Amino acid sequence: MCDDLTDADNRGIQNGMSRRDFAAGATIAGLALMLPVPANALAVKGRDVSITTPDGVCDAYFVAPAKGKHAAVLVWPDIYGLRPAFRQMAERLAMSGYAVLTVNPFYRTIKAPDLQAAGDRDVVRGQAGEARKLLTPKAAARDAVAFVAFIDKQPEVNKKRGIGTTGYCMGGPLVMQTAAAVPSRVRAGASFHGGGLATDPMLALIPSMKASFLIAIAENDDARAPTDKDKLRVAFDAAKRPAEIEVYAGAMHGWCPPDSQVYNQVQADRAWERLLALFKKLLA
Repeated sequence: MCDDLTDADNRGIQNGMSRRDFAAGATIAGLALMLPVPANALAVKGRDVSITTPDGVCDAYFVAPAKGKHAAVLVWPDIYGLRPAFRQMAERLAMSGYAVLTVNPFYRTIKAPDLQAAGDRDVVRGQAGEARKLLTPKAAARDAVAFVAFIDKQPEVNKKRGIGTTGYCMGGPLVMQTAAAVPSRVRAGASFHGGGLATDPMLALIPSMKASFLIAIAENDDARAPTDKDKLRVAFDAAKRPAEIEVYAGAMHGWCPPDSQVYNQVQADRAWERLLALFKKLLA
């Protein structure tokens, strides 16, 4: 499940469009997005927020149903960061009844609007890659604790219910690190085309968790590392932690965000349905 290599594989694959045509039609920040609206969607309200952490001030987006208190979800974006696609994904989740915090994981060196201002995907990826170097396992754990503490202070959040966390691409390991850093609050975790989940440091975190997991794997990630899913199953079983681990046929690395070059709506919707099923079961 290597995000860098399989991302390179995906270049030139954009649902029948050439990479040049895709770039000409939209930038990383400006692609028109059309996500399905959930049935019985709730009215939601969102706001930009700033979160003080031991390492600085993180810019983030918080959105929740307009009325009531709800279970919360912490979202870790992919390498392209907090952007319109992830804001819409957060709003869609909020319409389904959750209070959602989506963070800028690169806040230590660059704010989300400044990263997206570069426009070109390769430039954004390069800047994010440099910023990502500061997101060490210890830094990720500090962030997780700070973000969960922020979530629990929001009036829209029901602290009696567990927290869920999701991650995409590089966000996959951050989900596991979050579940291990705050096991008393995190009850459900989901990784979509996450990279590096089956490394020894990641597997060693599983016994510290109290969360159940959904791990959705891209077909080309699995082709590059076909034993990773088996290592994960063994580790979760040994820790007696429930985990739904599946390779999504025909889905390429990065298939879930709607601004992705390889967005696969059918498989993205299926992954979304499995996520909602996990949250319905664990965050009640």
